[in-house]
Amino acid sequence: MNLPALMHAAVQIAQQAGIKIMTVYNSADFGIEHKADASPLTAADMAAHHHIVDALTALTPQYPVLSEESAKLPFSERSQWQTYWLVDPLDGTREFIKRNGEFSTLIALIHNHEPIIGVVHAPALDETWFASLGNGAFKQAKGETFPIATRATASPLKVMGSKSHRDPIMPQFLERIGAHDYGVMGSILKACLVAEGSADIYPRLGLTSEWDTAAAQIIVEEAGGYFTRTDMQPMRYNTKDSLLNPYFFVFGRDYHDWSQYLGES
Repeated sequence: MNLPALMHAAVQIAQQAGIKIMTVYNSADFGIEHKADASPLTAADMAAHHHIVDALTALTPQYPVLSEESAKLPFSERSQWQTYWLVDPLDGTREFIKRNGEFSTLIALIHNHEPIIGVVHAPALDETWFASLGNGAFKQAKGETFPIATRATASPLKVMGSKSHRDPIMPQFLERIGAHDYGVMGSILKACLVAEGSADIYPRLGLTSEWDTAAAQIIVEEAGGYFTRTDMQPMRYNTKDSLLNPYFFVFGRDYHDWSQYLGES
């Protein structure tokens, strides 16, 4: 498996999907549907989904593709997979609908329950973060590609939170960690800010799905940071029937047991 070659191919596929997303984004109006869980769905989600699934299938026909928009496969089938692509065609649909630019396309390659390739492309920002196992993490912006790294913990802490989701236990966590600056951003882009050294921690104390995190996880880890469950154990993928994630922490190069600030559950 040539991870750098597959990574660069995935970057191109994500960026091509981004062009399709932006075509819808820049249109005068676009329809909004709602899925069974009441989350929104647009033509951009489906255009990106079809492009990515078709392109990845052509690239590596030996690897299945699990996309948010086709995630009804039973665990009895998924559990047989050793290697597969995990995709969120449009992470941050609510931000897309608000037209604030803070949404992204996520592509990860999972092997033995861990991400080994990750691509996060933010089409409205024209920025892409990507990494592969053992090869470092990178960002592409303004026509240039450069390596990125997490930073040593700053004082006061720069904490990132969700723009469209309110985690009910977040206020208590923030009170316990002490002095901090708090910023909000949509999508998994918050984790990318940690990866590039622009923020210290992104605690997600609410529900997400596996396709929301896998791509960013390998980027953060290859940038020298940590992406853990709130019990400080590694995040793993495709290990159970549910595709929901546990709550998690994303933080920089200085390891710290952030679970101590959660209090009693």
